[in-house]
Amino acid sequence: MRSRIVDIHPHIISPDTEKYPHAPLGGVHSNWSETRPVSFEQILVEMEEAGVDKAAIVHSSTTYGYDNSYVADCVATMPKRFTGVYAVDVLQPDAVQKVEYWRGRGMGGIRLFTGGATNQTKGSWLLDSRTFPVWDHCQEIGMPVVVQTTPDGLGMVAELLTRFPRAKVLLDHMGRPVLEDGPPYAAAESLFAMAKYPNLYLKITPRSFDLAAGGKATPESFFPKLVAEFGANRLAFGSNYPASAGPLKKLVDQGHACFAALSDGDRSWIWARTAQTVYPELAD
Repeated sequence: MRSRIVDIHPHIISPDTEKYPHAPLGGVHSNWSETRPVSFEQILVEMEEAGVDKAAIVHSSTTYGYDNSYVADCVATMPKRFTGVYAVDVLQPDAVQKVEYWRGRGMGGIRLFTGGATNQTKGSWLLDSRTFPVWDHCQEIGMPVVVQTTPDGLGMVAELLTRFPRAKVLLDHMGRPVLEDGPPYAAAESLFAMAKYPNLYLKITPRSFDLAAGGKATPESFFPKLVAEFGANRLAFGSNYPASAGPLKKLVDQGHACFAALSDGDRSWIWARTAQTVYPELAD
């Protein structure tokens, strides 16, 4: 049966802090990880309720730092249904070896976390030449690279897309564009300009839904424009759950409402087919 929904951005946190000790990047937990953690067992139940068939589980760097063990152990129990998006310190000389180690434990993608609510950086290290061996390795083995950044970081992402033209790059939360000015979305021109890079994919999350409904923006005007600029085959859904407050079904329902103006074909790409292109481990 063809998958209906593939979620490429849920997080999980184990209740067992002895087996999986916390060591957040920057030394500070994210608020959501402390106030509404969701275990692998819980996510399975919520996926069933929300109609989500498969997922690329994103390791929580603000809980576990660079220790991807919890996601890896969970992915190993259902490798045909899950893959993992892990964190590696790409500035270290053994980073490629670490990628290979975690790839052997269910790593389908690597996430470069330039900063969130608890660990802000300018992300200039993205262009540090010490990271280039990992980029080169990822494009050789076909492993997608997920980058979390803001509009200020799009120039760096463009440089990397040019330097590594065979690397599949996913932009978390669509790069958090400014949409409140509404159509024709001139304030988001820096995002639309990125459409010329064929190896760039955008991750649409509940944060994207909220941005598309703020100020003069509407989902009915924004998402058709996004599809027109990038193509639905370069857009994919990620729930960001539970960093985005759930339950998961609520976030999926929000997506259905936001994508209502799109064609059935475009929606099928965003809900599942793009994800399965980027993460072949999740293909039907």
